[in-house]
Amino acid sequence: MRYMMLVYTREDATLSPDEMERVASCHRALMDETSQLGILHGAEPLAPTRSAKTVRHQNGQVMVTDGPFAETKEQLAGYYIIDCKDFDEAIKWASKIPTECGGAQGSIEIRPFRYPS
Repeated sequence: MRYMMLVYTREDATLSPDEMERVASCHRALMDETSQLGILHGAEPLAPTRSAKTVRHQNGQVMVTDGPFAETKEQLAGYYIIDCKDFDEAIKWASKIPTECGGAQGSIEIRPFRYPS
């Protein structure tokens, strides 16, 4: 079953260039490992939330607003899609994903795809 692992971090924190390289290196290592095992279906960082647009349907009209749909302390920074046998394995992989991309610890939300591939 495929699981999406949503990486949340704090955009308002900052890392030094050396710290950013360490985090990027951890991401590259995890992507290499899961690719070699043939279980990685995708992984990408996202642009900051200031580049986001939200689309809503309201009274038959399409409404477009700047930014993410909700105010939060953590922002969606990227994702991984990994094929795992169960939630326990998904948790194992999620625990390896760095979340301090924005300079402070974040979190990983794990969600199985509704329909198996």
